[in-house]
Amino acid sequence: MNPHMMLPGDPDAVSGTKIERQALRRAWVFAQPYKWAIVGFLTSILVSALLALAPPLLFRAILDHSIPQNNKGQITVLAAFLVAAALGDAVLAILQRWYSSRIGEGLIYDLRVALFDKVQQMPIAFFTRTQTGSLISRLNNDVVGAQTAVTSTLGSVVSNVVVLITTLAAMLALEWRLTLLSLVVLPVFIIPAKRVGAKLQTIAREQMGLNAEMNTQMTERFNVSGALLVKLFGRHSEEVGAFSRRAGRVRDIGIRSALYGRIFFVALGLVGAVGAAAIYGVGAHLVVDGGITAGTLVAMAAFVQRIYQPLTGLTNARIEVMTAFVSFERVFEVLDAPVSIQDAPGAIDLVDARGELELRNVTFRYPAGHSVSIASLEAAGVMQGVDPDTDVLQNISLHIQPGETIALVGVSGAGKSTLASLIPRLYDATAGSILIDGQDVKNLTQRSVQNAIGVVSQDPHLFHESIGANLRYAKPDATDDELRAACEGAQIFDTIAALPEGLNTLVGERGYRMSGGEKQRLAIARLLLKDPAIMILDEATSHLDNENEAAVQVALEAALRGRTALVIAHRLSTVRRADRIVVLDAGHLVEEGTHEELMERKGLYAAQVHAGELGQ
Repeated sequence: MNPHMMLPGDPDAVSGTKIERQALRRAWVFAQPYKWAIVGFLTSILVSALLALAPPLLFRAILDHSIPQNNKGQITVLAAFLVAAALGDAVLAILQRWYSSRIGEGLIYDLRVALFDKVQQMPIAFFTRTQTGSLISRLNNDVVGAQTAVTSTLGSVVSNVVVLITTLAAMLALEWRLTLLSLVVLPVFIIPAKRVGAKLQTIAREQMGLNAEMNTQMTERFNVSGALLVKLFGRHSEEVGAFSRRAGRVRDIGIRSALYGRIFFVALGLVGAVGAAAIYGVGAHLVVDGGITAGTLVAMAAFVQRIYQPLTGLTNARIEVMTAFVSFERVFEVLDAPVSIQDAPGAIDLVDARGELELRNVTFRYPAGHSVSIASLEAAGVMQGVDPDTDVLQNISLHIQPGETIALVGVSGAGKSTLASLIPRLYDATAGSILIDGQDVKNLTQRSVQNAIGVVSQDPHLFHESIGANLRYAKPDATDDELRAACEGAQIFDTIAALPEGLNTLVGERGYRMSGGEKQRLAIARLLLKDPAIMILDEATSHLDNENEAAVQVALEAALRGRTALVIAHRLSTVRRADRIVVLDAGHLVEEGTHEELMERKGLYAAQVHAGELGQ
């Protein structure tokens, strides 16, 4: 018996908390598909507890009746019953494991899929505020904790209650005096057990904290960016030292935990021995005096060993139950999180998009944290205080014809990327409206809007998969010929063909095995497969050298041909290719026109050009 399993939970974490009926009802909703499996699981526990009473009673019958009567046939029959009881107990143990695994794994699957689905629905603002590690913990640790509430915790409590009641009933039926005697030593066992349990809980909390620190260090240092930073700053020895100190502390805590666990087991053995000695000592006198039979004494000694463990388990039952249901509540906290951007009732699909884009008096401020995020998933203190009550875009009106290319320019923080993020509904405008082909995006399904829009950022994301898998993310059923055509259009086909594994080449985490220009061209190839009507280019060439930029520009020209485009750029060469230039300043649209027109006006755009803020 593992002391951590016997004395689980954190009493401090659940102190003063109650299990809400709403949480119980919602937990039952997830458990309901497995209700008959749960009934079978609990029934097998009950039958197993009753069956466990048979061996002591059968031994009593053999000692008190079969042996004195020299009845060998009866001894054979009773021995056969003992074997049958052992086989029945083995079958029930397997049955319990089958039921618990079926219920547990099913719940884990259901909860994880529900959480993953919910997180995928959350707006981008949720991900900008949430700690990824905390979110992943909900999908792993808390899901398993919630599953524990229905299988391990429920099974443990029911088993302990049934074993205790049936065993005490059998003992009282056999000999009430010895039963009361066996209960006298319980405080000697339970009080030290709770104290050792408290020590183990304190140790476990510290151990979990240190393990979390080690996991954080490994997660941040074992990705490409972290490893590169460590090497460039020559911090290898310091990193090893920090990790060694944490690992050393975990080692020391592990030794203490093992020692306390051993002390507990020794104490358990001693109390059990004292209880058995008391039963045998007093019971033997009763046998000599003729008060009970020798078989009754042996049966009582066997039963007394069965009452200490469930009683100890039940002293911690509240902590077990509360701890398990805290996990359920943490899961529900994510499932209940507000989804601020949803399809409106009756939303329709955008079909055969032409690419006409219009912004009508668009005003935007970033949403308050409580409306898009969960406080417990953010860094401590992030949600405290009031969110900035500032409009980052104000009364923006712009009409873009199908196939037209618009360049967005302005100093850093002017609102260019924010404006671009409103079009595919990564955020919703606070006021005003955005229309595609004359239809408000809020009246269209998000999927159809996002299918009509393609985005290339300055740092495109590639999954840790093959080149082909990354390209087919845009079109899973794309043929090899379609992949080739897209790669040729993006000026990346020859580079891929020269690789030993071609399209099967693994790109590495975030595409780190590819150069910046190659990543950009792969992202463009992926968009060519998607074939959107509207393209948004957010500083797509700002981090590239001249050679890579030239290749990407050729790819972009192919990608933009016949499509509406919104281009955010700081390079004058890119801006001048646009049909119109829109200048933003502090969230306002301040100028609009061609390069020549804006230079003649000698306004903000001309000043930026003369100051060299728009590079060549």
